[in-house]
Amino acid sequence: MSRWRHFALVFTFLTIAAVLVGRIAALNINDSAFLKRQGDARSVRVESLAAHRGIVFDRHGEPLAVSTPVVSVWIDPSATRLDANQRRALARTLAIDVTQLAERQQLYRNKSFMYVARRVTPDLANTVADLGITGVRFKREYRRYYPAGELAAHVVGFTDIDDRGQEGVELSFDKHLRGIAGRKKVLKDRRGQIVRDLEYLAAPQFGNDLRLSIDLRLQFFAYRELKSAVEHHRAVSGSVVMLDVRTGEILALVNQPSFNPNGISRIDHGAMRNRAITDLYEPGSTVKPLTIIAALESGRFSPNSSIDTAPGYVRVGKKLIEDPVNRGRISLREVLEKSSQVGIAKVALKLEKRAVFDVFTRAGFGTYPGSGLPGEVAGRLSDAELNNPIVRATMAYGYGISVTPLQLAQAYLGLATLGQSLPVSILRLDSAPEMVRVFDERDVRALVGMMQGVATATGTAPKARVPGYRVAGKTGTTRKVGATGYDDSRHVAFFAGMAPVENPRVVVVVVVNEPKGERVGGGDVAAPVFARIVARALRVLGVAPETEMGRAV
Repeated sequence: MSRWRHFALVFTFLTIAAVLVGRIAALNINDSAFLKRQGDARSVRVESLAAHRGIVFDRHGEPLAVSTPVVSVWIDPSATRLDANQRRALARTLAIDVTQLAERQQLYRNKSFMYVARRVTPDLANTVADLGITGVRFKREYRRYYPAGELAAHVVGFTDIDDRGQEGVELSFDKHLRGIAGRKKVLKDRRGQIVRDLEYLAAPQFGNDLRLSIDLRLQFFAYRELKSAVEHHRAVSGSVVMLDVRTGEILALVNQPSFNPNGISRIDHGAMRNRAITDLYEPGSTVKPLTIIAALESGRFSPNSSIDTAPGYVRVGKKLIEDPVNRGRISLREVLEKSSQVGIAKVALKLEKRAVFDVFTRAGFGTYPGSGLPGEVAGRLSDAELNNPIVRATMAYGYGISVTPLQLAQAYLGLATLGQSLPVSILRLDSAPEMVRVFDERDVRALVGMMQGVATATGTAPKARVPGYRVAGKTGTTRKVGATGYDDSRHVAFFAGMAPVENPRVVVVVVVNEPKGERVGGGDVAAPVFARIVARALRVLGVAPETEMGRAV
């Protein structure tokens, strides 16, 4: 090689090197900020920090809803092209359909985010990470777990896949329970994995805890007895509500059918309905005590007032109101004890037109209970046709109106408090709320004394008796409305009552919808459920057995 060629090559090499050095220097001096921004855009990201929801407790601190850590697996379809082998590996590990994964990847091909799987366990997420598939990323989240399962499902409710409340207190107190996600700046490698945390921008704010009025022990007793009764009588559904007489707190609220909130994708959505607060029934004879209140308030009747029910029926307009047998002349006390339709209709027709309606209104019918549970309904109570005698007569024994089991329990709460109205609450209260008097105490005392006769050998509900305690209550059996009017083959069985009589601690309402068999009345179907639940509840609550003349009742 000639010397001039050698010098030419050296000169060219030095010139190129000088240009490169100059360019690097220029970039560092003039464009360093731009380059840093471009580098950060490709490797520095802002990630959210999941914030778990608050814990839901029962009144004694037993957890009913907790948040557990989970991981969601995702990809950026616009930047990540999973081949067939990678898709098969992911599908096999995550137990998902490989064909659907391929279809979703194609559908989201121009998107920057696609979930591969939601809410997998951290161990499974680690197994996916060990596959080493470039572009598969992970997002830390929380999911709800419900330790009590179907036992408290209608009260607690559940959240959706994004941890937002959908039913129960999870819905009605969603803002209180929900946390606020935090943010942090991180450095990621080319596969999208976090290499280092750079800066915490905002700490996560965890949700607030919630303590309910529910006593999980009483909830268990009520649920077990209701489920057994519904199955035994082959009923369509059922509900039980138990209230604390001192505070109005809901100690137990259960329904059948129920559901497991830990697996809501595999259940009948009809089972999710909280029937105790949404389903309306004509309450039948369970409202006769309220009609008796109206009679006592009028001053024209006393417990011993004589009512002529002969010959066992009475015609009001075009309707014939009948008793099962001709009871002849009986006292007002016996009208309630025997649940005489003729007797209570005759009493109602002797009162002012609005008398019974006004008592029902003061008892809370036709208004929302305001318990804090979502989906409450107000029921139906109208004064539009009170000029019609048959409307007043049938209203007196619970037809032509509709209430929920919770509304019926709230009405009986007003009797257990000797005439004072008390709001009901699904939250545990630190102190009893202020009561408002709605009925005269003397009238209610007289009524409660009359209601004791229902749970005796001569009453309609001897099966409601609780050993060691006196109870006061009322049965109810109503026919359901069918396509052509009232259906004599479909009934609803009720029992509503309080215990113990001297100083009531609980009010319990039992509703069994459409029981099958020879005996479908409230005294045979609902009253035994009431007795078993109350017997266990009073022992758990530490209520000493009543005594009468030095011996146990």
